[in-house]
Amino acid sequence: MGAANQADVKAAPWVLFWVIETYERLAKILADQGYRGDLEVDLAAVYVVEFEVVEHQGKGFSVQPKRWVVERTWAWLENCRGLTRDYERLSENHEGMVYVAMIRLMLRRLENNRRRWKQKLLNTRFQTFSYL
Repeated sequence: MGAANQADVKAAPWVLFWVIETYERLAKILADQGYRGDLEVDLAAVYVVEFEVVEHQGKGFSVQPKRWVVERTWAWLENCRGLTRDYERLSENHEGMVYVAMIRLMLRRLENNRRRWKQKLLNTRFQTFSYL
């Protein structure tokens, strides 16, 4: 974590070096146009990681390739009620909440996005019991 007046571009090498050393399986890094320059050369000299700068195509608004993947993930995380506010004191606790939110999303995908608790609740309310 750096100072608030420090630009992301200047802090990126320190963060990326730590991330690459921590997550050894990382093979490709996608970045905005602001990260053009020496960062790509520095990463290539030290690590075997592909660094790709997504270029703006055309004039005005255009959807950038791969950018929608990140934006969609942020939108999914914003739907999680526990992540809307920063209640945790430690960043590790918040990281755990992100894992829980993504696990919940994956489980819903495996179940074809069915939420069964409402259906089960209705079935138990109106269930008739027959006594022999």
